Amino acid sequence: MAATPTLSSSLPAISLHAASSQKPNQHLLPCSLTLSSLFGTRLTIRTSTSCRFLPNSKYCRATSATVSFSLPTTWSARAIKSFAMAELEARKLKYPNTGTEALLMGILVEGTSKASKFLRANGITLFKVREETVELLGKSDLYFFSPEHPPLTEPAQKSIDWAVEEKLKSGEGGEITVTHLLLGIWSQKESAGHSILASLGFNDEKAKEVAESLNGDVDLSFKKQA
Repeated sequence: MAATPTLSSSLPAISLHAASSQKPNQHLLPCSLTLSSLFGTRLTIRTSTSCRFLPNSKYCRATSATVSFSLPTTWSARAIKSFAMAELEARKLKYPNTGTEALLMGILVEGTSKASKFLRANGITLFKVREETVELLGKSDLYFFSPEHPPLTEPAQKSIDWAVEEKLKSGEGGEITVTHLLLGIWSQKESAGHSILASLGFNDEKAKEVAESLNGDVDLSFKKQA
């Protein structure tokens, strides 16, 4: 695999929703961009959608994020597709935000990653996750239409941050994979995605099995997460 180029701070910025002040170490997976754009674009994203259209908004807090791909990390093509499918699943359910539950569904819709195959092998299917999501979060307002790119909830943003930080902490090259993303969802104990995984039989032991497919050590001390 070719080495990932380090981006210059002078790269042009693209605003995807509204202008936002820059904050360091914030990362968001850019499903709306092509893979090659990861190497030549700095992104600034601000989200402000509320969750008032869902009966249970406990798991659905909107977040603001500034995105900069100046760090030497890239997402795998499967991870990018999983994120794109997560946004689509959120829109299908007419949810105002892309939460950890949508990220989980995106992983299963993409379907070809080691993480998705592991989930299906353990009886965690897209159909079951959709059912659990509606049971947990409820149905959206009939007349509500999701934005084209439903913004991330706070737990979903933290899941992505966790995936990025774990890859950087490993000190190894390569891409951030769907497995990193799945473990990031599991790391957020209070999130909808974690609750759904747990209800379908996923646990810390299975998380360790998933982590074994990664190159390098993955810190599974989820209690350290804020």
